[in-house]
Amino acid sequence: MMIAFYVHDLSPFLIRLGEGFGIRWYGLAYILAFLFGTLLYRYLAKQGYSDLRPEEVTDFITWGAFFGVVLGGRLGYMIFYDWDHFIENPLLFFRVWEGGMSSHGGILGLMLYSLWYARVHHLSWLNLGDNLVVVAPIGLFLGRCANFINGELFGRATTVSWAVQFPKELTFLPPGFVLATLEKTAAINPKFSTVNAVVEGVSSSTPLHDYLATILTPRYPSQLLEALLEGVLLFTLLWVLRTCYRLPNGVLTGVFFIAYALLRIAGETFREPDAPLIGFFTRGEFFSFFLILIGIGFLVAAFLKTNRAPLDIKRI
Repeated sequence: MMIAFYVHDLSPFLIRLGEGFGIRWYGLAYILAFLFGTLLYRYLAKQGYSDLRPEEVTDFITWGAFFGVVLGGRLGYMIFYDWDHFIENPLLFFRVWEGGMSSHGGILGLMLYSLWYARVHHLSWLNLGDNLVVVAPIGLFLGRCANFINGELFGRATTVSWAVQFPKELTFLPPGFVLATLEKTAAINPKFSTVNAVVEGVSSSTPLHDYLATILTPRYPSQLLEALLEGVLLFTLLWVLRTCYRLPNGVLTGVFFIAYALLRIAGETFREPDAPLIGFFTRGEFFSFFLILIGIGFLVAAFLKTNRAPLDIKRI
């Protein structure tokens, strides 16, 4: 018996105000990540975990989100994934509404921003980082959920019962197959004559939905798997370490880099590569190896410091 897979038909818009314009789930994910991250960081500051005072947290997170996550994430994407187009037209950097953010770039951007902030305000960079990495998985979780809603960064082919068929797969298939597909979708309705029209129309047309179910490849919903790994699992690990143990400044930052990299590599095994491989590795896997080295560096620096907190259970 043939399994009926879910054909992805979610709209990227929470509220649509016009053609290609409105409130997008992806933008909402950034806003919610900022709000939840600020509230959680303020809680940590009030509990005495942070050198940053609670009333200073909002400014720190606000500018960190802009300079670190948005600019760093966008620049990372252009350098790591779209270098040729970036060199040809550097103004593409500002076309953020077209998508294209790199989590590796965002992480490195936040690291550099927090270093600058710590030096200007005479705070411990390692302490800032240790609290920042605890709240970071919230943004990673929400971002991956937004990726799923957008139907982008989908997984590799599979036959598991919970596989999903993503209409945006058509943007990556051979031109001949796509043209033949568009001829049939246009026969269903002339307005379904482009890939974008097909992607947007699948939720409103049952015949189009049924046809796509016969041609699209069932794939892992890798966005949701990564949300669980990089979001839920990573947050749980860092929260337990932050609130149950007294660790030298820098340990949590090192654990974050290493754990995120390993979880990202695990998630990449389910994800369809969205850029040419580097040797045998996807871009996400390749850049994650460098994060592991950075994480080891933070751990070494943390344990070499003479003024370290005792390693013991902290009761709260």
